[in-house]
Parts: sequence; structure tokens; C-alpha cells
Amino acid sequence: MSSAQPFSGRPQDLPVKADLARLRVEYGKAERLAYLGHLDLIATVERCIRRARLPFSIGNGYARRVRIQFSSALPVGASSSCEYFDVRLTERVDAREALRSLRAATPEALAPLRAEYVPGRLPALEAWLDRSSWELACPRLAVGAEDLEEGVRRVRAAGELTYLRGEREKRVDLASTLVGFEAREEGGVVRARVETRVGATASLRPQVLLDAALSALGVPPATGVRVRRTAQLHEESGRLVEPFGPFGNEAPAPLS
Repeated sequence: MSSAQPFSGRPQDLPVKADLARLRVEYGKAERLAYLGHLDLIATVERCIRRARLPFSIGNGYARRVRIQFSSALPVGASSSCEYFDVRLTERVDAREALRSLRAATPEALAPLRAEYVPGRLPALEAWLDRSSWELACPRLAVGAEDLEEGVRRVRAAGELTYLRGEREKRVDLASTLVGFEAREEGGVVRARVETRVGATASLRPQVLLDAALSALGVPPATGVRVRRTAQLHEESGRLVEPFGPFGNEAPAPLS
């Protein structure tokens, strides 16, 4: 298969992004790919789009890359059943046919689940999907579900969570980012459900919240924790909007 770009003209002659068809694709990231980094994920998906022979558009920057946007990066070690990307197409091909082509060109562990066209002027996907649901499975936790919920209440009462990410100190406003938390015990495993919102300066990582709650209880960090993202949504005027709509009026926010 040729690696040539589908557009061979000058960069200034490329179509305006707002006028291009915007295909939104939902896909999963299996547990065995939990440690695949976001940059590697982007490169893999771009190769799959090329192999699927979709009429993708390219940007007018120096690198001339595929016009594609991704939902927010997963924390390293997390899997997901609800990841998304938007790809701009120069032609509006049938969404079902596009999905079939992508499935045939994509590894099973990243298999596309759904594809539909969405309004072209919606804000960038990463910024627009500002609510997430998570599931944590903790097989070797030193405390029970009720104690874990108490630990989260103590952390939440502090109002702010500070932690190190590499050598950088991160601060998360829990009043705005932590929407809900509940835990239960099932077959000797503590399972927790976490609802988060993207904050003004940082997002809340479930593993960081878990570690802080355990520290507040005076117990060591958990090992063998499995984190999975189960939903991404957009919060608007007190309601939650699914990634594929229905949408209200197209947002006036500028395109990314």
C-alpha cells in the first residue's frame, strides 16, 4: 500500500477544518494494553486509519499530519471501554462502512466499537468530554469498603489534594473534580466507582485518590489495583451529554 498523502496540493489550499466531515469513533483499550503510552496509541491509531484507506484530511502544519483529535489521555496502567477519536475526512463515506474498514485494520485490543458523524464545530474532543466514570478493583487492600469510603471523605474534607508526578507537584481541587465515590466488597475484592470532572488546572486520577485515602487511614498503598474508565461524557447546564449526542446548538467555541 502506498504511503502517499490523499492530498498532494499546497498546504494553503487544504480545506477549512470546519467544512470537513467529522467522524467520531469509539474504541476500547484492553487491559493488556494498559501500559501503552498515549503517544504510542496516537501513532497506532493513525496507522490504522491509513490502512483502512479512509479519505482522511491532513493539517497544514510542517509535519502534514492526519487531522485527528483524541479524548483525554488515560493514566498509565489504566484500561478503558470508552475511548474516542475524531478524524476529519475529505469525503463523507458511509459511517458503517468506515467502521468495518477500521475494524479490519485495527488490532483487536483497540477494536473500534462505534462510528458516527458529529457536528463539525463542536469543541475539541479532549476539552469537550469533561466527565469520566472509573472502576477500581483492589484485590489486596488492607482495609474494607466502608473504611475506604471514610478515607476518601477525609481527603475530600481537606479540599485539595497535592501529589508528585515525576518531579512536579500537582494540586487538584477536589470540590470541583471529585463528583462521587462509592465502594463495595465482592469475593474478597474491594471494588470502587469514582466519578470525576476535569478541573480548571488538573484532572483527578483515581489511583492518586486511592493512595491518598489509604494514607489518610494510615495504611500502605495498595498493589495490584486495576483501573478502568467506563464512561466519558460532556456536562452542560446541569445535564450530561453522550459523546454521540443528541447535541444542542453547535458550540461557539473555536476549533482546536
